[in-house]
Amino acid sequence: MQSFTAQIIYRIECEGLPTDQYEEQWRLVYAESRDTALTEARKAGMGEEATFIDRHGRTICWRMLAVKDLQPIELKNGGLLFSMVHEPEMVAAPLWTA
Repeated sequence: MQSFTAQIIYRIECEGLPTDQYEEQWRLVYAESRDTALTEARKAGMGEEATFIDRHGRTICWRMLAVKDLQPIELKNGGLLFSMVHEPEMVAAPLWTA
């Protein structure tokens, strides 16, 4: 059995209309192969889809869009679970300075 991290993306809808909001989740999946891990990640993601009424009485839906990434990982003390490199975008000139 192998372990994988699965990055799952959800679209947030309000009253049936897509919003600019998305949720990103990272989940742990155990499977015999990458293909099986993808199937398990999709099942887990779809199982977390939700519809509820917010405090303003609007119907909000969390819809799974995709399993964006699936990576094998080694579960051990100090094992790497996630890493991201951030590259800054240079600003030509500030709009204002303090």
